[in-house]
Amino acid sequence: MTGRSDELLSHGELEAALRHIGETRYHSLHPFQTLLQEGRLTRAQVQAWALNRYYYQSNIPVKDSIILARLGTVALRREWRQRILDHDGSETERGGIEKWIALTDGVGLDRAYVESGRGILAGTRFAVDAYVHFVRDRTLLEAIASSLTELFSPNVIGVRTRGMLAHYDFISQETLAYFDKRPVQAKRDSDFALNYCLEHADTREKQEAVMNALRFKCHVLWAQLDALYFSYVDPALTPPDAWREGEAAAAGREAA
Repeated sequence: MTGRSDELLSHGELEAALRHIGETRYHSLHPFQTLLQEGRLTRAQVQAWALNRYYYQSNIPVKDSIILARLGTVALRREWRQRILDHDGSETERGGIEKWIALTDGVGLDRAYVESGRGILAGTRFAVDAYVHFVRDRTLLEAIASSLTELFSPNVIGVRTRGMLAHYDFISQETLAYFDKRPVQAKRDSDFALNYCLEHADTREKQEAVMNALRFKCHVLWAQLDALYFSYVDPALTPPDAWREGEAAAAGREAA
């Protein structure tokens, strides 16, 4: 860490520290992510990823709604509510959640089953729920700082989509439509969040809280891939009640 542990970091130093956290902890470094984008997963393993990631995607507007309710000015609420529209969509435009359902459709999962939340790994559920609780219970500054993983997502999205399109014959551009707008949206959102944190982290204690919030969010993303890797790759010990290959259609009819 730059400077003494009790010394206020400059904006440049704090930003550099935050970017270093992403460079060393972002889930793009996880072995499951590498397997996914290099085409080394089976169709069933990609299905498991899509299913479990849906639980995370569906909770993004939930956590953003919590943050929105905590913002104290019209200008801040206007800025933040765009995130909710991006994921929930509108009467005229598909949002991120609907596009993710198109992804799960595309890889052959039953829509009703996906939306029911059945078959989600416990590790996924615990990690995502912990994220929602974090933005509810911690300071507003920490809640906003936890979204700073978006600083690192635009480049990762490009690598992921190119790799999946190149290696999986069951993946199409339409299947991955969720990612079309995400680099631009993530850049807009992360610029706002970063500027907010740089401005409001005006003590070293608050700066440490911002950095720890980003570390926590990296842990949330990493833990989800840990659960997938353990359950479906190695040692492939799928826990009770978790989705198994071929079960989605039958279970989806029951859920419907």
